[in-house]
Amino acid sequence: MRKKIKTASIFSGCGGSDLGLLGRFDFNNKKYTPLPFEIVFALDNDPKAVATYNRNFNRAAIAESIEKCDIRKMPDFDLLVGGFPCQSFSTVNPTKNPFDDRAKLYRQMAKILKIKRPSFFIAENVKGLALLNKGKILAKVIKEFEKQGYDVVYKILNAADFGVPQRRERVFLVGSRKDLHFDFVFPDGTYSQPGIESDGKRKWVALKEIIENVEDADKKYYFSKKAVEGMKKAKNNMKRGLAQDLDGPSLTVTSHLAKVSLNSRDPVLLVNPQKELYRRFTPREAASIQSFPESFEFCGSEADAYRQIGNAIPPVLMWYVASALAKQLSEL
Repeated sequence: MRKKIKTASIFSGCGGSDLGLLGRFDFNNKKYTPLPFEIVFALDNDPKAVATYNRNFNRAAIAESIEKCDIRKMPDFDLLVGGFPCQSFSTVNPTKNPFDDRAKLYRQMAKILKIKRPSFFIAENVKGLALLNKGKILAKVIKEFEKQGYDVVYKILNAADFGVPQRRERVFLVGSRKDLHFDFVFPDGTYSQPGIESDGKRKWVALKEIIENVEDADKKYYFSKKAVEGMKKAKNNMKRGLAQDLDGPSLTVTSHLAKVSLNSRDPVLLVNPQKELYRRFTPREAASIQSFPESFEFCGSEADAYRQIGNAIPPVLMWYVASALAKQLSEL
């Protein structure tokens, strides 16, 4: 398949997945080459995320709920891509109902597959989708896609294994229409925690490669002395001050970094141990941890930017998945 692979992007957010699909960007002194995908349709229900998308891409996204979208009026496409909302599948809060209205949005993706019949799809979600209820939730999702006439394979990928300075595990599902008899093979990681020279793998990208000076940040990002004292008095079973080791990748960045506390599961930076100075990541640092290039611009407030960044698929991780798909299609 040498022609452009026409792609429809739903739940596209600020465009992390679509940037990875298109390629032609730089991150951490590495060039990610252009890939043979063309975005012909993009949609998200967050107007601020859509504003960011439209600032960074030639193809304008639509700000609308997928449930209100007239599927039959979508242009024809070869590939459907979507990271459907994942909060209900999170293992951080296992008391949430995994079958709430947000969780059922994967059915909208299945509905598009049924009506438009693209050749392939790529779906992404949190690791919890594969783990909760002993895998029964994931099995239900896959069955829904298979019912539309697709073969589905899945794998949990760690962004750190692909050069992203973040330990972020996500489940990817790749589907191909049954009549194509296509067996997708997921890419192998090119990085590892220890670095395995014999396998040609480099050591995980460290935070210090993108954050050269932890003190180089506005004071508004620092936690108050009161917050630090509160952290020190917290119960032993609470997560306290998850200061990141600059010699390794960050823990997963989330959509609520604007409200991160020292008693949460979110990563923070320890600026000065002697003075007990902690701070949160700046939006630009969070974007880099997600592998967005420096040139990528975010619209809205800082809280909007944090939300868009935390909800995004890391562009570099998607580039590897999309590159594998493009390569395997070129060999047909």
